[in-house]
Amino acid sequence: MKKLLAIAVLGTLGTAAHAQTQSPQQLQDALLTAQKAAADAQKAAQDAQQALAQMQQAVAAANHAANDTAHEGTLDPLSSASAGKSGLVYQKGGDLVRLYGLIDLSLSHKDNANGAGATQNDMSVAWFSGNRWGIEGEHALPNTDGLKAIFKLESEYELPTGDMDTPGVLFNRDAWLGVESKSLGKLTFGRQNTLAREFSKIYGDAYGSAGVTLDEGGYTNNNNFKQFIFYSGSATGTRYDKGIVWKKAFGKIVAGLGYQVGGEPGSNTNGSTKSVALAYNGGAFNVSGFYNTAIVDNYKHTSYSVGGNYKLGPVRLNAGYVHYTAEQPVAIGDRHDNAYTVSAKFTPGGPFDYELGWQTMNATNAATNGSGYVLNAYASTAAATRTGTGKRQTTYASMFYHFDKRTELYLAGDHLSTDGTYLASQAHGFKSQNELATGLRFRF
Repeated sequence: MKKLLAIAVLGTLGTAAHAQTQSPQQLQDALLTAQKAAADAQKAAQDAQQALAQMQQAVAAANHAANDTAHEGTLDPLSSASAGKSGLVYQKGGDLVRLYGLIDLSLSHKDNANGAGATQNDMSVAWFSGNRWGIEGEHALPNTDGLKAIFKLESEYELPTGDMDTPGVLFNRDAWLGVESKSLGKLTFGRQNTLAREFSKIYGDAYGSAGVTLDEGGYTNNNNFKQFIFYSGSATGTRYDKGIVWKKAFGKIVAGLGYQVGGEPGSNTNGSTKSVALAYNGGAFNVSGFYNTAIVDNYKHTSYSVGGNYKLGPVRLNAGYVHYTAEQPVAIGDRHDNAYTVSAKFTPGGPFDYELGWQTMNATNAATNGSGYVLNAYASTAAATRTGTGKRQTTYASMFYHFDKRTELYLAGDHLSTDGTYLASQAHGFKSQNELATGLRFRF
């Protein structure tokens, strides 16, 4: 703009100098011409400056949209990445650090809430998603083929009280360091989800991602139909302590290996877990499976599973099967389970979606604790002296209203029933339990 004004001024001076040899009328015409030229130059400069500003805004918007699109390509509704890069703390060059979190407020009602069969109305531990906050980041490593160092630290807390979910353990959900690149895949070391959990989440209930991704996701949180997740366990529950996990996408194929270091003096196996998994992300049709084995207090536990989902218009259908065996003391014999799950998710468009599901866990000779309740899969059976046999079945349904991708209201319920000598600890010795919850979930 300054150059244009200077040209206009020089033109005016030149006209004035020439005017010394012209008549008064010619002088006046020359001055008017110079003034008009200067005004036109100033307007042109202003238009150019405005156009430049608009171009800069458009470029910034395009870059933001591209970042969001690339990030959303692997989103899981329950993963920490669901809010995109909104919590960006630091980004420069190849370095990125992000603060994120999820808050789930639940009000619940259930029957058979204690041994006397009483009902309970409560502000309960989160129904769908464990309340969490975390920090994750990456650093591009120089002189490598796109390799970057990655980390994640994630903590869970209870919203009604502010207590740690696991007392005395700050980062009880995740505490890992690793490396990642397109050619290597993703390799992580530390506390993290089991490999089996990551591959079975696409059919384990109605809420996980449709395809297997390299990001962590998971099942729903604190309700009677969550129990299917325990078949995807390890020597330390549904997360590895001292875990090593590798995952890599080969086009539509995703492969994974998992190993949990036992670290017990004098034993290379006790406390360890070994897993292998494979998935096919076909878009409308997705399928995955795993084989998993762990040594828990010197007893071997093994599960294998296969399942998937199919999208038909606004409906996604999910189904899966798992077989589980557990060594138990010779006096009571071993345990054998066959479990099945089917569910559906209906997203008609607009702010609402709906979910419906059923699962059955058919246990034969399952070890029980001192109260007679059947132990979860992969729990220690070393001290067991009694067993239970029967079916544990759960039907569940939910409805969500999404204000946007960060905030949603929900209404959900489930019905648990058992038969034979199978007793579930959640029902406190009764053969059934009904739960109902409403809540508000927010991501940041």
